[in-house]
Amino acid sequence: MDPQTAFLIATLMMLANGGVLGMMHRDLPKPLRPAATSWRIATLLIAGASILFAVQAQLPAAFILPLSNGMVMLGFTGYWRAIRQFYGRPENFWIALPMVVATTGVIWFISVSPNLPVRVLIVSLAWLVIFGGCIATLNAQQQRDRAISRRVLSGMFIADAIFVALRACFFAFGGARNVNNVVDGASWINVATPIMIAVLPVIGTTAFLLMCSERIRRQWEHAASTDYLTGLANRRTMTDAGENRFTSSRQTGTGLALAVIDIDHFKSVNDQYGHDVGDSALKHVASRLEAACRGPELAARQGGEEFVVLLDHVDTDGAHAAGERLRQAVEAETFATRDLSLKITVSIGVAVLKQDDPNFDNLLRRADAALYVAKAGGRNRVEVAH
Repeated sequence: MDPQTAFLIATLMMLANGGVLGMMHRDLPKPLRPAATSWRIATLLIAGASILFAVQAQLPAAFILPLSNGMVMLGFTGYWRAIRQFYGRPENFWIALPMVVATTGVIWFISVSPNLPVRVLIVSLAWLVIFGGCIATLNAQQQRDRAISRRVLSGMFIADAIFVALRACFFAFGGARNVNNVVDGASWINVATPIMIAVLPVIGTTAFLLMCSERIRRQWEHAASTDYLTGLANRRTMTDAGENRFTSSRQTGTGLALAVIDIDHFKSVNDQYGHDVGDSALKHVASRLEAACRGPELAARQGGEEFVVLLDHVDTDGAHAAGERLRQAVEAETFATRDLSLKITVSIGVAVLKQDDPNFDNLLRRADAALYVAKAGGRNRVEVAH
């Protein structure tokens, strides 16, 4: 297969993948659409450049080569921008600098001092800088994003970077003495180049779509496991975690306790100041409880003005101390919203796992009973179930 045919086939595949991404655009969540748009535009730019490479013999070199090389580099820069947008990185126009410098070099070594090896070297260095930026941006997210598609896309950029480095060495050290241009069929490197260029627009677009799909899946999972108002774990998540820790504590003999927390006089806050202020108060208490949690302790919203915190590796004294820590964390910071400032307190019932607790629900019931004792005893206090 000659290089012109390879470029044309690659172009068709790029256009097909770009079209698929375009059709899926409206189905993507709004936060992902800017990144998808940048990726699609980049793919179309590289497809257009591939057409120009294929027909470069029919047009003046001083016009077609800077344009085609510039479009490829702008396309690769677009991929870098799309990845940065995907992960919420700020816009930076300096990422276009390699493309600008390399395009200027291409113009010089075509029009002023024609030199194919130097031209290939300049373009290759620009590609390596852009690919390196993409790889660094992707790998910087490995703690936050463990999706396989992210690693696959990073691997594609690494593979392309290796090929580009080898191609640059091939031209720089005389491996292409009889090659007059990048579509000269006299060298295998020119046949392999369009295939390399097509990897990111074709397979890379699939990996990018899988990254979007994985992001959507994680968002749905997060929404299903958290309370919509406070951002804490919801009742279902707390119950699942509690049952798992109940079983683990039974097997290992480690302590387990549960604190049920209720905001004191919360109904009067809603009645006097309205539900908007009440919602803000709930978020305030949630943030204070979450900040007071230590290690594996899990704070959750049980419903209404009631919260639950799972406490690991504690005995009765430790559970009471943990309850006091939670109570004081809420009491210590005044709730302020608009022109309003309120002192909010909580009552807490704590239950420590006992041998005769048949299940996690029984532990929850005992903590709930202790909560009612705390409220009956004057509120803003911690009561341990016996």
